[in-house]
Amino acid sequence: MKIEFFNCYTHFVFTTKNREPIIKEEIRNRIEKYITGIVNNSASKLYAIYANPEHLHILISRSPAISEEWLANRICDSTEKFINENGLIRNFSWQQTASAFSVSKNDVDKVCKYILGQPNHHKAVSFEQEYSEFIKDFQDTIIKG
Repeated sequence: MKIEFFNCYTHFVFTTKNREPIIKEEIRNRIEKYITGIVNNSASKLYAIYANPEHLHILISRSPAISEEWLANRICDSTEKFINENGLIRNFSWQQTASAFSVSKNDVDKVCKYILGQPNHHKAVSFEQEYSEFIKDFQDTIIKG
């Protein structure tokens, strides 16, 4: 059956291999623009993106015809290839796992502000603290893949 209308918002968190802080500010925008193109060409819409030195946040809405796992793999595989072929980061790769958190329509603005506020957020909170809070907040609903 074709689904005519859908509301599938997902907040993805990807980390660099070994959580190395290797995404430098001078290449951040280029990586974000490339990922935006991948998302837009994957039956999805990007709402917010921010690449920190060791992790990346993305909020998207996606077609129900594609899974979070399919989209995460497409983003990771394509950006690894793009970054390595263009010499942006030597031997770049993402961790082999990512996280995907569902977001209600009512929380889209809040999550967008959170993602776009990453530079200020990480002045006070480390990525380890942030991720630990995510897991704690979603503990009752987490399904490990």
